[in-house]
Amino acid sequence: MNREEPSVSVPARDKQAEEDLWQRHKAERGVWSEPMLVALERGLKGNKWFSLIDKVWSGRTLELAWEKVKSNAGACGVDGITIGQFAKDSQSRLLAVNEQLKRGTYQPKPVKRVWIEKPGSAEKRPLGIPTVTDRVVQAALRMAIVCDDNYNAALTTIKITH
Repeated sequence: MNREEPSVSVPARDKQAEEDLWQRHKAERGVWSEPMLVALERGLKGNKWFSLIDKVWSGRTLELAWEKVKSNAGACGVDGITIGQFAKDSQSRLLAVNEQLKRGTYQPKPVKRVWIEKPGSAEKRPLGIPTVTDRVVQAALRMAIVCDDNYNAALTTIKITH
């Protein structure tokens, strides 16, 4: 008996629409999932987003944040640790930050104050330089929060609970 197998229909995903979703929200892949972005667009039940901190301490988010900080270079903070020194031991440093964030024991260091020349003036202005570790945490927070006008407007109505 010659029987044809029914064809399995695999729904085609619109890759362009999916990419537009991340671009529209200026979201970082690996931090924000497609269902999270869709929920953001459709609205959240009860206007509560229960957890973003787990996105901040995620190993993937911290690694992406470290790559951004490393590419920006910059001076060392009050702890004296340079980008190069951080890079030599980045995995264990990121793991330590991950654990501190999870336990709620992470404490940013004081910001190093330096004075830089104002362009076109003899005056100087203050510049604060956070530690490399603090910059990584700040970058991870930015990735989790998503700096987007639509999202920032949504934050006024969404309670973030921890």
